[in-house]
Amino acid sequence: MEPVTHFLTGACMGRAGLNRKTALATATLTLAAEAPDLDVLSRFGGPAFGLAHHRGFTHSFLGLILTSALVVGLVYLIWRLRGSPVKGKSLPPRWGLLFGYAYLAGVSHILLDFTNNYGIRPFWPFVEKWYSWDIVFIFEPVMFVLLLLGLILPGLFSLIDRELGARQKGPRGRLAAIFALSCVVLMYGVRDFEHRRALSALEARTYEDADPVRASAYPSPINPFEWSGVVETAAFFALAPVNSLTPEVDPQNAMEIRYKPEETAVTLAAKKSYLGRAYLDWAQYPITETEQLPDGGYVVHFQDLRFMQLPGLFNRLLGRGRKRPAPLGAGVALDKNLRVVGDVFGNEDKPVLSPEPAGN
Repeated sequence: MEPVTHFLTGACMGRAGLNRKTALATATLTLAAEAPDLDVLSRFGGPAFGLAHHRGFTHSFLGLILTSALVVGLVYLIWRLRGSPVKGKSLPPRWGLLFGYAYLAGVSHILLDFTNNYGIRPFWPFVEKWYSWDIVFIFEPVMFVLLLLGLILPGLFSLIDRELGARQKGPRGRLAAIFALSCVVLMYGVRDFEHRRALSALEARTYEDADPVRASAYPSPINPFEWSGVVETAAFFALAPVNSLTPEVDPQNAMEIRYKPEETAVTLAAKKSYLGRAYLDWAQYPITETEQLPDGGYVVHFQDLRFMQLPGLFNRLLGRGRKRPAPLGAGVALDKNLRVVGDVFGNEDKPVLSPEPAGN
């Protein structure tokens, strides 16, 4: 999920009652809920290195020990710099409990990232398999609004009570936060149900008289009943939108067939590169396209078909006529002797060539 939703989730966890056990609970939970995204620093090692390590160690149950310790250490440092204040009847900080809270918030981050279709590796480095639930988009507006209202409504009601002269009875926000988190769980149940309906519809039919080998349904950014279907057969992939409310596959006859490319010495060389190995490890429906360059070299473009239908969705939402390049694609540049000379990132108009990480 995007960062703000993670922050809001951690804050709601604190407001739901965990902040009544120790001081600094809400601050710790809020920071720790986003801390696993510290792996964004891996991009300094280059785009290919960043791809290989994104949602890696910091998004694993083992890595959460490190991120939790970093968060608690930061909170402790700020607490000490402020003079270790404990006023009146305020709760003192319980650092062992705060570490447990930080780990719990980190688990919430893993869970939220698991719900979208990019995937996570929670058991890394012992098991490098990717897992994804594929039920919500990377930004889920319903969840965002629920969490935001769960945090701000108690404050608004408190201001109203002050204007009316009503007497406040203890800290506000617990019931609202619990209600918001409960609604998020309910939303997950609804999205999972619709996801299963979409999958069943994809698996129940044939494509060009071919039976599906496997099928997946990926969420839409806006419509909870619109899914992007990807179906693999023996010879090709079918990209078809699905309406889970019906449920119906390809209701507007927009299905696209992508035939599996022939394996060549060029594609094999690209797949053995550092970027190729990282991309194929992550991709669910990888497909390649080979471009021959004027100097005799090649660029092998990698694309994961689970993201191929996103440009069409964005074009419809934004009303743009220009075709957007499919996101999360990459390429490997080879010379005429099939030696890797770099990686290609960026859109089709202005590719950016970057060297392979040293020693790979």
